[in-house]
Amino acid sequence: MVTRTVVRQMAGEATRQANRAARGVLGLAGERMSKVDTAWLRMDSLSNLMMIVGVWTLKPRVSYEDLCRRVEERLLKYPRFRQRVHEDAAGASWVDQPVDLSRHIVRETLKRRRGVSAQQALQDRVGELAMQPLDRKRPLWQLHLVEDYEGGSALVVRIHHCIADGIALISVTMSLVDGGAAPPERQRRVRPEGAEDWIARTLIEPLTEISVRALDFAGDGAAKSLGMLREPQKGMSGSMDLAKLAYQVVSDAAALALMPDDSPTRLKGKPGTRKRVAWCDPLPLDEVRAVGKALNCSINDVLLSCVAGALGEYLRGQGDDVAGQEIRAMIPVNLRPLDQAYKLGNRFGLVPLVLPIGMDNPIERVYEVRRRMNALKGSTQPLLAFGLLAVAGLLIKPAQDAMLSLFGKKTTAVMTNVPGPREKLKLLGSTLEQSMFWVPQSGDIGLGVSILSYGGGVQFGVITDTQLCPHPQKIIDAFEPEFAKLSLVTLMLPWGEAGA
Repeated sequence: MVTRTVVRQMAGEATRQANRAARGVLGLAGERMSKVDTAWLRMDSLSNLMMIVGVWTLKPRVSYEDLCRRVEERLLKYPRFRQRVHEDAAGASWVDQPVDLSRHIVRETLKRRRGVSAQQALQDRVGELAMQPLDRKRPLWQLHLVEDYEGGSALVVRIHHCIADGIALISVTMSLVDGGAAPPERQRRVRPEGAEDWIARTLIEPLTEISVRALDFAGDGAAKSLGMLREPQKGMSGSMDLAKLAYQVVSDAAALALMPDDSPTRLKGKPGTRKRVAWCDPLPLDEVRAVGKALNCSINDVLLSCVAGALGEYLRGQGDDVAGQEIRAMIPVNLRPLDQAYKLGNRFGLVPLVLPIGMDNPIERVYEVRRRMNALKGSTQPLLAFGLLAVAGLLIKPAQDAMLSLFGKKTTAVMTNVPGPREKLKLLGSTLEQSMFWVPQSGDIGLGVSILSYGGGVQFGVITDTQLCPHPQKIIDAFEPEFAKLSLVTLMLPWGEAGA
């Protein structure tokens, strides 16, 4: 029989647990982490760490001491880079902590083997760092400076995804470079926030006109749907519009849940615990734009077609028959107002794009990619994927892992395509010659592809699990020839018939 003493003890423990949870929910133990960011925090695995990894190459060299001063002056203005993560029964919080820059800015010396280039040595080190966990007792970021690299310096950046997504981190990048601005000072409210203020801040502001336009590459229809959510009195002319939107949401949710499995290529399987990275020299952006204009396609269509062609060529080079095969890549879609990027955090959804890797004809392939991108118009899948991550952040880790395994089982790659500055930037007086980064892959996904335009060029980068793809340079080496084939065939087309 349960005694009164035992009941009192149980009640006391329940009260203590409730108080701890309440303190967490109310942020009394620190600033509360959003549920989406919490999902990213808990997504680390033995095969994939949730870090955004980037590489800058600079000429001439920069000094360690100057970099430390710049970071202290600029980067530490962002609270997230002065806070560690505290996890509790209700989730996680951001807690202020003094920053020891010697722990966060590390001097690196590349190990050079005989016959290995400086770039290969840097790529090897980046692959190692991609699987080196960040210290959870400290703020979750680290910079690694190679002071002497091919007549200049190289900077490897590692930031945990729970701090911010790629679009937000561009804001951080802009604050570090010469002439960059610190984040806007947070304004203190002059009156207590009421329910209407909260609704405006959390539900309306994230869907401003800027974020709606940022979603436009995923489809004009999606933008219109978001516009209706933002201003229903303008967008909804009647119950028919509501019904159409409801049908679209249900259809997109079903499409996400019922995605067929990917083609069983060697790029898909159980990943190991080692990574390798590779990147190529930039392609002239003007040439890519000219090919797209001649074919009546977007720059994005051309680049994605080159990705599909390079992956297909790599698999054929390994002796695989890829005729008629396709692989699915998850593409992040920004959901934040771009002028709010300095607030960091994760505000993006995901859309699945099926790449026709088995299509050998470059013209046929680029039009098929264009057709598939157009088919995404009207999709609400980015919002649904964002909601899925928010729900996952409410669950215990085993339930979260099971929920998010949907993407891993049906996806071969994560792919990002981010436009950077048109002119080359400077850091500490040195020119930022090349910039490349990779977003993490979750679950059992072992391939990441990055496309970054910067300084008049567009660059491809690949990160792979060595168990699934031990030589990512072979994929990289196929990008330029794929674009060359597309460019050559374009020049041979009769003018006036291209894109018909």
